[in-house]
Amino acid sequence: MKGFLLSFRSEFYKTRKTIGFWGSILLPLLISILAFAMFFIKSEELKSTPPMILWIKFSMISLAMMGTLLLPIYTIFIAYSVNNVEHKADTWKTIFSLPISRWSVYGAKFAYAVFLVFLCLALFALFTIGFGNLLGTLKPELKFNAYHMEVQLMEVYFKLFLSSLGILSIQFLLSLLWADFLKPMGLGFVATIAGVTVASKNWEYSYLFPYAHPMEAITTMIKRDNKVAGTVSELQINMFTKDVYVSFAIAIVVFIAGYFIVRKKSVK
Repeated sequence: MKGFLLSFRSEFYKTRKTIGFWGSILLPLLISILAFAMFFIKSEELKSTPPMILWIKFSMISLAMMGTLLLPIYTIFIAYSVNNVEHKADTWKTIFSLPISRWSVYGAKFAYAVFLVFLCLALFALFTIGFGNLLGTLKPELKFNAYHMEVQLMEVYFKLFLSSLGILSIQFLLSLLWADFLKPMGLGFVATIAGVTVASKNWEYSYLFPYAHPMEAITTMIKRDNKVAGTVSELQINMFTKDVYVSFAIAIVVFIAGYFIVRKKSVK
């Protein structure tokens, strides 16, 4: 455990100035500010909207982005950036020659990548809640303070986090095996486009394809208003759906398989 904690802390110091680390903070902040600005400017048009629908419309700006292309692409980039530090400095032999088990080094790297994804989605939830309440204070005509959906938003983003684990595990392994940018990122982008396509077409077996899981997670949680096309009327949160179970299973299997592959091939 001591070796794992040392390795995890080392990952933080190595990546704290990288785009991958700061992207986990700035991405939710910038998108939340964008949503805040849109509602602030259009407050007169939205003042008659019921509080619950107002919260849903506000939160869906971020959720729609994260549930389609943004979360898979961000997850692919995080997996690459965590391992690119070692590829770029050519320090794989060095870290595996330290008096720390390879399992601790490998596990800490993966756990750190998981942490960055979790941090990003947790900040999305916190910024959405914070900026929503700020709008209610600055624009009282927007009745954000008349309804609370903090718990629902945290559940939604936690489900998105679970749905991203399958993608993260696959991309983490690919970025370990290949030092160049194009192979893991290119395969990830192609798989993401395929995943969004099968999820948007409501293919019955799309839950088996990990790159479709973020969009699956969103589509299974929203209930649309049949009277007004494209309008979300309610969030119905079922945390543990088939896509989440598959995502979690893939993450465990690929993580374990990746350790044995890396143990044999990473250091010669």
